[in-house]
Formats: sequence, structure tokens, C-alpha cells
Amino acid sequence: MKSVLSKLLCVQAELKAPKNQFNSFGKYKYRSFEDILEAVKPLLKNQGLVLTISDEMKLVGERYYIQSTSTLTCIETGECIVNTAMAREPETKKGADDSQITGATSSYCRKYLLNGLLLIDDNKDADHHDNRAENGTKAKQEQKPAGVDLDDAVDLLNQQTDMKALQATFAKLWKAATDKQKEPIKATYDRIKAALEEAATA
Repeated sequence: MKSVLSKLLCVQAELKAPKNQFNSFGKYKYRSFEDILEAVKPLLKNQGLVLTISDEMKLVGERYYIQSTSTLTCIETGECIVNTAMAREPETKKGADDSQITGATSSYCRKYLLNGLLLIDDNKDADHHDNRAENGTKAKQEQKPAGVDLDDAVDLLNQQTDMKALQATFAKLWKAATDKQKEPIKATYDRIKAALEEAATA
């Protein structure tokens, strides 16, 4: 009669959990918690093993954590292997209510719990996705124009005496200006452009 550890070894060796999900933002494939369950269920049945997973809320400091616990039990001997993992709930998540935040954290925690138990290497997951989104947002913020001196910009536009120079100057200022600065710069450009067009037809 094989021990529960021997049976777990067989499951680990035979398990194949393909990455059936696709993250359109990060452009990569990944496996979900549900994908792992579907792949491991037949192997557990063949080995005479029962896997149960439970969650518990834990308050650590001022933040709540989900602690997931898996129990792998051999139905022949009663031997079991217990494994745990923890994941912290985010304080807020855009577009999600409290129950959705807890549910997402639970799924995330349970997945990494199974990764450890079943020796699954998975370096693409919710944390990777979230970091990509956060880093992308930061990059966009860092790329925003620092702005221009508005008085100098208006003076520079007023100094232009031909349409080509005016358009080139306006293009440079527009690119460097902040959103709030663009309106007065555009108004000045339109005024000088109209004056030059009027002068050209006089």
C-alpha cells in the first residue's frame, strides 16, 4: 500500500495543466485555479486521494489576509498532507465591491496554494497583470508634459510674423504644454493666425 506522499509524487509527475487562459492586456497565456482543478481531479481519483480547500480571514495589523488551507487525504490509510498559503486583500480595486475583492483574493491564494502543493511553476498571474497595469499607468504619467511658461509661450507666438514659423512654434508649444495650458496657447495661436491671414489678403 502506497503512502500519501508516494501518491502525491505520482500526481505531481503526471499532472499537466495547460495555460488555457489569455491575458489580452499583457499578451500572455496563463492557467487559472479552475484549470488546475480540472487537470488534477482525474489524477486524484486514480490515486485514491481527496483534496479539500478552505479559507479563513485573518487580521494582521490593520489589513485583512485570506489564508487558504488544503488537505490532501488518502482514503485508504487516512494519512493527510496539510498545506497553507496567504494573500492580502487590496484596500480597494476599481470596479469591484467588497465581496468581489474577497473572492478574487481567495482564488489567487488558492491557486498559489495548489502551485506549491503540486509543484506548478507559474510566473504569470494576477500580481504580474496588476503590476503591468500599475507600471503602465505610472509610465504614462511620467510621459506627460512638464508644461511651459505660459507668458513666454504667448510672447513667443506674438513674435512670429509668417504663417510657417507660427505653425512650427505652435506645434512645439502644444507638445510641451499641459492640458490646462493648451487652451490659452490655442487661443493666442488662433488670434495671430487670423491676423496673418487677414494681412495676407489685404
